[in-house]
Amino acid sequence: MHFHPMYDPAYTAPMQAELQSIGVKPLNTIPEVEQALAQKGTMLLVVNSVCGCGAGCARPAVKLAMQHKPLPMHAVTVFAGVDREATHRARAAIPEFPPSSPSIFLLKDGKCVFALQRSDIEGRDPAALAQKLTAAFDEYCK
Repeated sequence: MHFHPMYDPAYTAPMQAELQSIGVKPLNTIPEVEQALAQKGTMLLVVNSVCGCGAGCARPAVKLAMQHKPLPMHAVTVFAGVDREATHRARAAIPEFPPSSPSIFLLKDGKCVFALQRSDIEGRDPAALAQKLTAAFDEYCK
């Protein structure tokens, strides 16, 4: 199955760069997602989005949380509506959660141990979201 981007990658590049600048690696293809998911240890998985709650809540929260110690061993992102195959594959790894974007997951050895869905993110204070993330880092990333 091949999906065409809903959004122009040139338009979304700054939104991608916002996470990349703090060490969150973009995954643009199914093989990149599969390679990332096969890694042992802890992984932050951000399903990025062009929506206002991506810009106003999710990305700022991730930026704040990534200043914390301990951190997940790996931090990756897929972009809903841009890298659609990669996003579809990443979501398939966490079938217990319906697709939503933005969303933020913490995986440990490929299993989801913490999740923030769009309903948890939308309209929330980035600092409060970051606090939830760093609490999960404290619990699972030591």
